[in-house]
Amino acid sequence: MVSFSDLLGRLPWWVAALLGALAVWLGLALIARPFDSLAVLVAIIAASFVITGISELAGAHGRRHPRLALLAGVIWIVAGLGIAAWPGLTIGGVAIFAGAAMLVGGLVRLVTGLRGPRDERPISVLSGLASAIFGGLALGWPDVTVVVVALLVGPRMLLFGIGQIVAAFARRSGSAEAPSAGNPDGARPSRRWRLLRAGAAFSAALLLVALSTWLRAEAPEVDSFYDPPEMSASEPGTLLRAEPFTRALPPGARGWRILYSTLRDDDAPGVASAIIVAPNEPPDGPRPVIAWAHGTTGVERPCAPSLLNDPFMAGGLPGLEQVIASGWILVATDYIGLGTSGPHPYLIGEGQARSVLDSLRAARQLDGLDMAEEAVVWGHSQGGHAALWTGILAPEYAPELDIAGIAAVAPAADLPGLAEHFRESPVTRILMAYIARAYSRYYPEIRFDDYIRPTAREIVRGLAGRCLAEPAALLSIVVTLPLERPILSTSPLEGELGRRLAENVPTGPIVAPLLIAQGQDDTLVLADAQAGYVEARCAAGQRLEYRAYEGQDHISIVADDSPLIPGLLAWTEERFDGVEQPPGCRTVTIGGAG
Repeated sequence: MVSFSDLLGRLPWWVAALLGALAVWLGLALIARPFDSLAVLVAIIAASFVITGISELAGAHGRRHPRLALLAGVIWIVAGLGIAAWPGLTIGGVAIFAGAAMLVGGLVRLVTGLRGPRDERPISVLSGLASAIFGGLALGWPDVTVVVVALLVGPRMLLFGIGQIVAAFARRSGSAEAPSAGNPDGARPSRRWRLLRAGAAFSAALLLVALSTWLRAEAPEVDSFYDPPEMSASEPGTLLRAEPFTRALPPGARGWRILYSTLRDDDAPGVASAIIVAPNEPPDGPRPVIAWAHGTTGVERPCAPSLLNDPFMAGGLPGLEQVIASGWILVATDYIGLGTSGPHPYLIGEGQARSVLDSLRAARQLDGLDMAEEAVVWGHSQGGHAALWTGILAPEYAPELDIAGIAAVAPAADLPGLAEHFRESPVTRILMAYIARAYSRYYPEIRFDDYIRPTAREIVRGLAGRCLAEPAALLSIVVTLPLERPILSTSPLEGELGRRLAENVPTGPIVAPLLIAQGQDDTLVLADAQAGYVEARCAAGQRLEYRAYEGQDHISIVADDSPLIPGLLAWTEERFDGVEQPPGCRTVTIGGAG
């Protein structure tokens, strides 16, 4: 019987060299362009699996238990043919085939190694375990499966191809040992090199297992506090539950987390959560209130700031220590859908604003707090968008509340412009994934698959499923780095998504005094776009003050040493003191040194 290794060895040297060159090309293509068009991606992975199977079959000849080795080769080939033959295959399908093939193929190789020659046993065992572990990881992290395949199959194809080219030219020059039962692969790599390669693969697999375990352990988890009590629909802003909260509080502060009723945009009852922070020893009399609308933390339930290790830093809150030192009370909503059941209205104006306003209503029902009537709303980024919408919605939705001012820092105001901008870089692609997930959940007429490229759908679902503050967010950035094409198949400004983005731009009138602050070096919310939004609002007759901070970006503008903080505190103090904001629009540029 002629073995595959004999067949490879008997091919003309130039045919073997061409086969090796094809394998090299496939390996390089899979490593360099793992997220190409779906058809090309499927073809590359299918061909890579088939060639991997051929290489397994080629090495089976001469082993003590060749049937198991043949089985491993057949598994790879069947997986490759299955990928190629499956019409409409998605990245999720690739994940199933790739993960299952690596897992089963690795286990077969492990069994083969345990039953094989003693000197080959360590190599087979290590490589089999590595392949099985990689397969399990591929199934466990479907959005990074293609990266795993590229890391495993791509280099394997590359090494196989180089080996075939070297062997072919060595046979041509007559310097290679002819294939035989003792050396079936001709110019086969040395045992030491194969052991080193298998050991490196196994070490990498163990490292990835440890990393995966750590990432899952560090991910925030929702506890029973956020489950609504059994009740009939309550009035919006009803306090449902409260308990002490101590995580990351500044000196001299005490805190609570609360659960309260609110409304969704369709007027259906919902539940949201919030954190309340107050001075331990406040001055006498009712204390003014800061309603904080946090920046982007994610769109899934575990991404609530009250669940994160540092709930205030995660949402970009500036000057918490100064707020407490001033004797003010902070009410910081998580928004509906973060902590509590969703969907979360990410960059959806009324849904966020209702969470802010109802948190103020609920906080007033907490025992032990003497809260003044006046409240100033602060917000950053997503929270800046929420703050603007809170100013728009307050007179109609919560007329009993005294909203003394709105301060929006780097607000995500120009949503159509932001959506176009978010297509560009790895970090902004994560934010685009959040928009796609949130809008397709919130608005039934928007279909996720209508806007996300087929190749990117599983990846985008993975990106949207992680919180920015959890360690796994770094994995999201790594996954997006090889993306050479946008994750969107069409412009976000088209169709129902474009219409809904436009209607969530905060263009309504705001009666309360309004401050908008923007870092001039911001690469997420661009300064030119913000200036254009402010100009449009001023032309519409909105009274506001616009402060442009030179040398500040999206994060540094809310950092502890930001020049924003003293001015924000002074502006807020004026609102609590009843100082009238000048009419019209005023723009101030503030230098980076403060």
